[in-house]
Amino acid sequence: MINNVVLVGRLTKDPDLRYTSGGVATASFTLAVNRQFKNQAGEREADFVRCVIWRKAAENFTSWAKRGALIGVTGRIQTGNYDNNQGQRVYTTDVIVENFQMLESKKQNESEQQSEDTFNQSNNFNNQEYQNQTNMNTRDFGNGPIDNLDDNLPFL
Repeated sequence: MINNVVLVGRLTKDPDLRYTSGGVATASFTLAVNRQFKNQAGEREADFVRCVIWRKAAENFTSWAKRGALIGVTGRIQTGNYDNNQGQRVYTTDVIVENFQMLESKKQNESEQQSEDTFNQSNNFNNQEYQNQTNMNTRDFGNGPIDNLDDNLPFL
């Protein structure tokens, strides 16, 4: 089975670092990921994907990644459920992050942050900025490039 996710997006707010009762670090955050198409009104929409990262990577992530930062992540989808305080079943879907990469310098992020003062209130992003982001080399997230993927798959 294959359960692999690759996302490039911007942090909607600073990551939330916590520790389990056993002392294991975990951080949760949401990535705003642009869709490839525009809606009927001609506006670009985004998906807001919940992500969780664990251990030392979580501590590193929270010290480097701040709201508005352009981040690349690889990981897997994990689903779950729980009963809330009202006794209702709540279903969850998260990306469990295995690797991440900062895709712009801190200086770039700060200058873009100043020009995007309505980032959390709008999911419409500048089309030119989106094109620049998708043209960046974001294929290497620590496990090596994924070029020529067909040559490496055992079932083809």
